Amino acid sequence: MVFVGSDDQLTVPTAVKIVIAGGFGTGKTTMVASVSEIPPLRTEELLTEAGVHVDDLAGIEGKDTTTVALDFGRITINTKVVLYLFGTPGQNRFWFMWDELATGAIGAVVLVDTRRLDSSFPSIDFFEHRGIPFIVAVNCFDGSQLYTVDEVRHALDLDEAIPVMLCDARDRESSKAVLVGLIQHSMNRLEAAV
Repeated sequence: MVFVGSDDQLTVPTAVKIVIAGGFGTGKTTMVASVSEIPPLRTEELLTEAGVHVDDLAGIEGKDTTTVALDFGRITINTKVVLYLFGTPGQNRFWFMWDELATGAIGAVVLVDTRRLDSSFPSIDFFEHRGIPFIVAVNCFDGSQLYTVDEVRHALDLDEAIPVMLCDARDRESSKAVLVGLIQHSMNRLEAAV
């Protein structure tokens, strides 16, 4: 992506990489799609009988597709900054790709479904162990019990320094607010380290 500046100079914007992670069925594909300015690249496949004994659909029985590689979206902030969004696959058998997807990221959103909170721990552990800044975004699904930020923080045993936000991954403004929260958190961590 190249822009022509006011003085007819070509400028290449700074690429900022963000990872959208979480367990199986937490809404990662939905979040990338809701906020991307381009049609997102999706690598979704239908769930099949072969995965019945591998994929735990408890609480998400209506799910019929799954990401098998990544989701990709883009948000142009201005002529100097472009966000690139990389959604991770949620099932354990695809976690080998997470290191590649996280390389160079300024931070990650760990998307959480309170109906399946236990699926969040591997994502949180992944970013904690690698020192990658992250926030937790609770995707408030229709029909699921709502919990306070403090209740979620306690259940996930999160440090007070980790931001926790409530969101609706289907809603563009809600997803944008989560991304802004992540960028602020990442910048605060960077400033504190300097």
